Amino acid sequence: MRYLYTLAMYLVMPLVMLRLMTRGVRYGDYHKRWRERFGFFQGPRIRESLWVHAVSVGEVNAAEPLIKALRARYPNAPLVVTTVTPTGSERVRQLFGDSVFHVYLPYDLPFAVMRFLRHVRPRLAVIVETEIWPNLYLTCQRRGIPLMIANARLSERSLRGYKPLGSLVRQALGCVRLIAAQSRPDAERYRLLGAHPDRLIVAGNMKFDMPVPYDAERNGQALRHQWGQLRPAWIAGSTHEGEELPVLEAHREVLTRLPDALLLIAPRHPERFKPVESAARNLGFSVGTRSADGVPSTAHQVFVIDAMGELMPFYAAADLAFVGGSLVPIGGHNVLEPAALSTPVLVGPHTFNFEEITLTLIQGDGAERVNSAEELGAEVLRLLCDRSARERMGKAARIVFDSERGAVERVMGMIDGLLAE
Repeated sequence: MRYLYTLAMYLVMPLVMLRLMTRGVRYGDYHKRWRERFGFFQGPRIRESLWVHAVSVGEVNAAEPLIKALRARYPNAPLVVTTVTPTGSERVRQLFGDSVFHVYLPYDLPFAVMRFLRHVRPRLAVIVETEIWPNLYLTCQRRGIPLMIANARLSERSLRGYKPLGSLVRQALGCVRLIAAQSRPDAERYRLLGAHPDRLIVAGNMKFDMPVPYDAERNGQALRHQWGQLRPAWIAGSTHEGEELPVLEAHREVLTRLPDALLLIAPRHPERFKPVESAARNLGFSVGTRSADGVPSTAHQVFVIDAMGELMPFYAAADLAFVGGSLVPIGGHNVLEPAALSTPVLVGPHTFNFEEITLTLIQGDGAERVNSAEELGAEVLRLLCDRSARERMGKAARIVFDSERGAVERVMGMIDGLLAE
């Protein structure tokens, strides 16, 4: 099965190269650094590194407290962080600068994996959330590199997707020393996929341990001062194509009752910045952007946050937050960012990527679910008109966030054990 898998990987490489060239039109990073995806890269001579892999922005954010804990506990060990996406790479640079060595994870080809591992020589490999690459896992085992999956999650959809590769996935999971699952359902799904029960531990979700920027609330207050302390404002964070227009339509509904209301909208991907700005202007809104205007003014009805990594102050400034990727079947994004700032949360029906966290927030009265795009405007309007309800939801969201913390220290205990061996 592994040989067939590897042959298939080689056969699709021409299409992968074509995608690299196409993506390079939007992201110069793809052109400049495509060799890294085959294990070719320059860097300092590294030995005995601690390697953390986080595929994109969400996983990097989840890994942030763990990486900081590793730096504090093992200050002399080189830290290597890999990602797959340019946005993930940029987030690593924003969070850690030159204190870690970043490189793209190579494609799961034997020669590329071997070249990568020879260069960074990891003492330990930590995969964040869900990335099962058979050649990578098997090569780590053969080279005696302890491998663990931290903050492990596996949705029902992912479980179904992996099942056709049953024996190969079981073989790959057999190379993993420990799986620190976010929840019992995640652990059970990993067991059904072939993970050994003795290697499965429910450690909780590291995203609850995310650091809350000390100045986020202060910066949020400064933003509110720009557009008016009493002006109603809501934010749609991490939105995708297919839900941005419904968000704008919801804001049109809000304006019929609250004509001075402000919508802050932060598309998930940079390529959506301009289309969202154009759509808002075409619908007749007065539009500002982070890049052109800096902060919203009293004249703006819609403000597009066309920048990466700047959501937290805007979440702090808003009266309530809709978290995107949930009106369309993307699976939702991190609801903990607004919850950590005592901001009430709204989500759509599709939250399978963050199901446990979302349900915990909903059951704790810190979040509410809208079942369709049509319901969004009415629910936003209801909450913007009910300050006491918003305050109750915001306090409840923060209580849930605080009560679930501690996963990073549990994962660090497992890492200590693996390194001691």
